[in-house]
Amino acid sequence: MSVKILADSACDLPLSFFEENDVTLIPLKVHLGDEEYDDIITIDSKKIYDAIRGGQVPKTSQASPLLFEEIFTAMAKNNEDGIYIAFSSELSGTYQTAVMMLDQVKEAYPDFKLQIIDSKCASLGHGLVVKEAAKFAKNNVAKEEIIKDIQFRCEHMEHLFTVNDLEYLAKGGRVSRASAFLGGLLNIKPLLNVEDGKLVPIEKHRGKKKLLRRIIEIMKERGESLDQQLIGISHGDDEETALEMKALIEKELNVKQFYITQIGSAVGSHAGAGTIAIFFLNKLSD
Repeated sequence: MSVKILADSACDLPLSFFEENDVTLIPLKVHLGDEEYDDIITIDSKKIYDAIRGGQVPKTSQASPLLFEEIFTAMAKNNEDGIYIAFSSELSGTYQTAVMMLDQVKEAYPDFKLQIIDSKCASLGHGLVVKEAAKFAKNNVAKEEIIKDIQFRCEHMEHLFTVNDLEYLAKGGRVSRASAFLGGLLNIKPLLNVEDGKLVPIEKHRGKKKLLRRIIEIMKERGESLDQQLIGISHGDDEETALEMKALIEKELNVKQFYITQIGSAVGSHAGAGTIAIFFLNKLSD
């Protein structure tokens, strides 16, 4: 029996990916004005970026416990075997909610076999892990092997990203107010990464070109066999810079495979418009 893959919308893969690869989507909630939306399903992220540029502050909340209960119960009734790859527990309560609801469902269905993995990843870094797991599941790879690959990729996934305005990350409690204030005051662009599931500012640079060049340098320092990898690029409604970054990586690192997506509404509500993020592995095998 094939393994069912589940992922939440913070992986920033398009809706078409979930539909075409039979991956179950768990949408995070997005709040704009008085309206509540299901990320990816009932809101297009362009709407969030336009709202942010217009001065609005969207909010987000974790995936619904009731939705988890419904999905897990249906799987348990059908005797399905699954792996849920969750958004970093350091950035959302979604992982903890899923664990709680799984325990609840298992009281009624003790034989239900669902593995929940805290990816400690975000955006397309999370998405690349999900993408590979879906491919393995489609090819009927054994569950233990899929889990092993997921854990390896989660551990070795590098996230390098820059935001136009740290204020959005500060409002959501993702970075400190002091960092946001300093960045805005000096018009300095921050470079951040993800360490053990948390967002960490690592450097500050003045000017976009200098920043993009620095990303290339860090990719050279941290990456392994980048020309053999699928490199992820996600952007906050700034395809032009994403393509500029792609061209730079192609030229400097001889990379042939890219996967480019627009950051979804849930992650975009915190990162803001103009975010550019690069994802790659720092190790290809044990």
